[in-house]
Order: sequence, then structure tokens, then C-alpha cells
Amino acid sequence: MDSVSSRIDTRILANDESKMVRGISRRGFIQLSTGAVACLYLTTIETACGGGSLAEYPISPTATTTAQQVISFPNIASPAAPGSSTGLVPSELSLVSQYEKYNYGKYTLGGKLQIVPRFDLMPVNYSNPAPVRLKPLASFFAMTDIHITDKEAPNQLIYVQQEDVQYGAGMTSVYSPVMLYTTHVLDAAIQTVNALHQTTPFDFGISLGDVCNASLYNELRWYIDVIDGKMITPSSGDHLGAGSIDYQRPYKAAGLNKSIPWYQTLGNHDHFWLGSISIDADPTLGIRQSYTSSKVWAIGDILIPNSGMFPCTHDTTASLKLQSYCMGVIDGSTPTGSIKDAGVISPAPTVVADANRRPLLRTEWMQEFFNTTTTPKGHGLNLVDRSLGSGFACYSFVPKADIPLKVIVLDDTQSDTDGSHDIHGHGFLDSTRWNWLQAELAAGQASNQLMIIAAHIPIAVANVGSSLEWWESSQDPNATVQNAVSLTDLVTELQNTPNLLMWISGHRHVNTVKGFISPDRVNAPEKGFWQVEGSSLRDFPQQFRTFEIYLNSDYTVSIITTNVDPAVAEGTPAATSRTYSIATQQIVQGNLLANSYNVPTYGSISVESMDPSRLKDGTQDPTIVYGSVPGVPYCASYNAELFKQLSPTMINALQAQFPGSV
Repeated sequence: MDSVSSRIDTRILANDESKMVRGISRRGFIQLSTGAVACLYLTTIETACGGGSLAEYPISPTATTTAQQVISFPNIASPAAPGSSTGLVPSELSLVSQYEKYNYGKYTLGGKLQIVPRFDLMPVNYSNPAPVRLKPLASFFAMTDIHITDKEAPNQLIYVQQEDVQYGAGMTSVYSPVMLYTTHVLDAAIQTVNALHQTTPFDFGISLGDVCNASLYNELRWYIDVIDGKMITPSSGDHLGAGSIDYQRPYKAAGLNKSIPWYQTLGNHDHFWLGSISIDADPTLGIRQSYTSSKVWAIGDILIPNSGMFPCTHDTTASLKLQSYCMGVIDGSTPTGSIKDAGVISPAPTVVADANRRPLLRTEWMQEFFNTTTTPKGHGLNLVDRSLGSGFACYSFVPKADIPLKVIVLDDTQSDTDGSHDIHGHGFLDSTRWNWLQAELAAGQASNQLMIIAAHIPIAVANVGSSLEWWESSQDPNATVQNAVSLTDLVTELQNTPNLLMWISGHRHVNTVKGFISPDRVNAPEKGFWQVEGSSLRDFPQQFRTFEIYLNSDYTVSIITTNVDPAVAEGTPAATSRTYSIATQQIVQGNLLANSYNVPTYGSISVESMDPSRLKDGTQDPTIVYGSVPGVPYCASYNAELFKQLSPTMINALQAQFPGSV
């Protein structure tokens, strides 16, 4: 035991001793945590340490939505060059110790963000802007892009964010200081859900993918265990700083209210290395071995585009073979998570290997959701039709037996064996998934069910030539599997399903609402549907969404969607994460108000337009707007009440089930 204890950093920060965590002083918490970490080397905390003795991180006693208050912080002008006396440039994002010097991360609470009524899909002459709500149909929450991160894993892309000023500096997904606290933010968000549930009960919750950052086993277990309310050990390898550093200390998660069932969607980061490339795509690259290796991985910059290739804009295979730079890891023994072992280093530095960093294939990732204490067992993946093949991750469910509403959970991530060398962030459906989706839509239509599609990747919003848009596999010289449906045909199929209410997704880390207006708004307005995107729970604005769906007295449907900030309590790790996320936005100044131009070409190449439901005229989407609050310099949230016209057939069915007035 003495030799084990000697490996654990038990330093106590003098200025941190007096703070309290759920009635336990920092000094007492450190003592408990140190003993718990020692148990890690023998067996699990639950069996060896008896559980229950670790501190919890409570949230603020008042949980609110952005309809009640928003976060406000100043836009700080970015300096022109590194080493400025006025601030930090994006490539200096890792200089966390200087944030306070430049006032980064400080915020206040601003006013209310309006819930905007949206009638884009309604008949032009619609004259009932405030109908009486006849029947509540569903209430649920959706989280996305949580990106639980093993910050000490040896095969990350941390150094690219500093070294590649042109492409990497703005890529906060490969490094930002919020990666220190990913489990803590999730814990605070889950507690916020529980608090909101007390006043407006949720029928269910759904996670829209990218729960992991790099498809590691320990990342997935941390995610599930936080929701289950288990003991969390947010460190790995040598567990540096686990006895003294707040983001490394073991703690007890609160867990989701057991009365709320939650469902899971697959994201590209959940089964690709850093969301970018298949783990076993090319065994000579050594991706699988890099996960549990004791050497920090040395690779090239996979973010550099390759000219003349569309949409394969990044040759990740070639970049991984370069072995140019050690990508670095977070030093868990440092209070601000300093980066170590990054740059041109030979021989490659070493870390303590950890078997729990092993990568997960689709089937392994899916199976882990059956090892849980919350409901339903399998979290929707128990509903998958196993006859459709190994790794098939699509399913549908009906949240309430007495309500004609079906949720179609769609895996629209790329195939692990598609042969592409590009970053695997594109939208994609193979023939099995495309046929399944068509059948689900047809069945819902025939059964007079309203429908929601829940998928990780949105459609018709990412600019062409990016790594986020619908995959034009025919343009990819390395593709061995073709996309089974074009974006044009997909949108047409969705518009021909008038019972479809909306498509919800994450992936782009923005809070966007888009209207797909019916091609015949006069005679068939019911062919329109909404798309609602949610921001990442990891990056600013670190929010999730709530949805309340109502049948109105005129037999239209209202969808009220509201952004929610986790109700973090001052002094907790989640509160630190919030300040870091704000600081990151102030330094990098990423565009969270995206509205790309609908263009017909990518360079000199003719392509399918970004949005086939609109003209290829180079304009922005008039249905994409963003919220604003007086006195708040930058608002990256959007709340709306989305109205949807139903077909005569569906109206008749609902009138029979829920009699009312028109």
C-alpha cells in the first residue's frame, strides 16, 4: 500500500483548503479522495472503498432556463499577434494561468431570451397565431456532443491546436481547457434536469451522440456512470493529481432521476478515433495500438486540406504516417492542466499505459449500454433489429402508449469500412439504414403517428467542402462504400412524409433552428418540417435543450424548444468549466451563429447544393435566425415555438382521439 500511495499526488493547495464541498472541507475531501484513489490500484472503488464516502458537487439551488436568464460576457478584441500585452491569440489558448490577467471567463447573468413564435411552415394565410393548447403530447430533454474526454490518453491531437495557426488554432474540439471537466459538466446538467423535472416532468431524455471524445472504454463508462449516479474517477494512467487537483479527484455523481427513461444515439466520435477515422481502417497506422500504448503518439497534422480533392478534403491516412509531432497530454498534477510531451521530441515520451483506454467498435460501444442501472436497459439499443447486421444502431420507440408520437433514432454517421481517407464527420446512410428509414417513415404515416427523427448529424446546413456536410461519396477517390441516398432525395422523402414534425441533432455545436418549407406551401403546407440543432455540452454555451410538444385547438402542433444552462454552483469544477468555456470563446471567437451560403459549386467542381430545398443562388437561409437579449453582447442560444401544419388525414385521426374545437 505504501508503494501505491507514493504514486498519488497528495499535495494540498493552501488557498483551496477552506472551501466546502457538500459539507466537507477541501482538506477533508482530499483525505477521502486520496484513500479512494489508492483503492483504484487494487480493485474498483465500489467494492474496495465502500462507495458513498466521497463528496458530491451540488448545483445552484435555483435551476432556470434561458427564457428566464442568460449568461452575459464582454466580447474582448483578439490581439493581432502572440505575446501581446492586451490578450491571447487562439494558439495561446493553453495559457490558462493568464486568463485572469486579461479578464477572460468573467460573466454576469443577463435578461430573458424570448421564445420566438415561428410560422415559417404554416399556410401563408394562417390567422390563428396563438391557439389554445388542447393536449400536451410530449415533454423531453436532449443533450448532445458531451465529449467525455480522457485528457491523459497518449493519442490525442492537442499539439495541433498550438502548432497549426491556420487550421488548428480554432479547433477547440482538439484542445481547450474545458476538456479537464467534461464529467463534471455532465453531472451538473443531469442535476439540472432533475430540478426542472420537479416542476415540468419529462417523459424521456435523449442523447444525440458524441458522448465520447475518442471512443475509449473509460470515456464511455464515465458517461454512463455519471447518469447512473456512480463513483467517478476522472483520471487515468498514473492518476496524477487525484488527491489534490479538483478535476482529477474522485467524486460521487448525483445520477438521473430514476423515473426518467433516456435513449441513446450514435455519433461519429463514439466509434471513430477522435471522430475522424476508423480504428481498424488501416492496421499499418497503429491506431488501435495507440490507445493503450505507453508512448505519446507522434503524427502529422490531419487538419491540413489537400487541394484538388472533394469532398475528401483531408488525407488523414497520409498525415498519420508522418510522425512529425508528439501530440501531448494533459499533466493532471497541475491545477490548470498544463500540456506536456508535445512538439518535436525524440525519442517519444512515455506515459503510464491504461487498459481502460481501449478503443470501442460500434458493437462494443452499443453493448455497454446494457450495463447500467437507469432505464430502459440498453437505452433504446435493446430495440435494434439484430437481423439487420452487426453494428446496426437505428431503432424507434413510442414514448407514451396513449399518444400517437414515434421517435425514430437514426445512425447517420459514416461506415467504419467506407475506405475514405477524409475526416469522418459527414452525413451518410448505407442501403440498409436508408431502407429502414423509409420503412419507418411509411409505417408511421400509415399508422397516423406524428414523428421525430433523432440523429447525430444534421442535414442541409453545413457548407459544401466542409467535413460536416452530406457525404458525396462518388466524389471521393478512396470510397469503397457509396452513400445510398443523395441529400436531394433524402429531403424529398422527408417532405413527402407530412407527419414528420422535426429532425433533431447535434454535431456542429450550435443552437440552430431551420425550417424545411413545403415545396407547395399553398396546397400542401404539411410537407414542411423543422430541424433543431443543439450546442455541445462541452463547449460554450454548454447547454442542452428542452422540448414541449402540444396539440393545439386548431389541430396544429406547437413545439416549444428552450436552451438550458447547467445550474452550476460557485466553487465547483463545473463552474470552473463554464469560465473556461467563456474564455475559450473570447480568445478563439468561433462563429456560433453560422448560416452558410447555398452555393452550386465547390471551387470549380459542380456539387449538390448545401440545401436542395432552396435555390442554388448563393444566399443564406432566411429560416435560420439567432436570439438576442438587450445588453448581452454575444448570445449563442435560441428559443422558439415552432408551429407545424398537419395533413387532413392526421387532423381527422387526432380529432377522433382528442375531441376539441377547430
